[in-house]
Amino acid sequence: MIQLIMTLFRLYEVVVIVRVILSWVQVDSYHPAIRLVYNLTEPLMAPIRKLLPTERIGIDFSPLIVLFGLEIIKKMLIQFLYSF
Repeated sequence: MIQLIMTLFRLYEVVVIVRVILSWVQVDSYHPAIRLVYNLTEPLMAPIRKLLPTERIGIDFSPLIVLFGLEIIKKMLIQFLYSF
């Protein structure tokens, strides 16, 4: 069970990193694979993006915060499962 949770978190982390890389290059935003990446990551990144003042600095820190938050949640969940 713990291995499955770690694998799912790792896969989502990879999707977030792919999203970051896609933001650096020009891609067809209507391609199904690109849409999938955006649809998977936007629910977590959009609320964070609304809270951060990205206009002044021009850098989107939401992926970094999402990755950091995922790591914390993963560790807490694994610790909780090990306690049983």
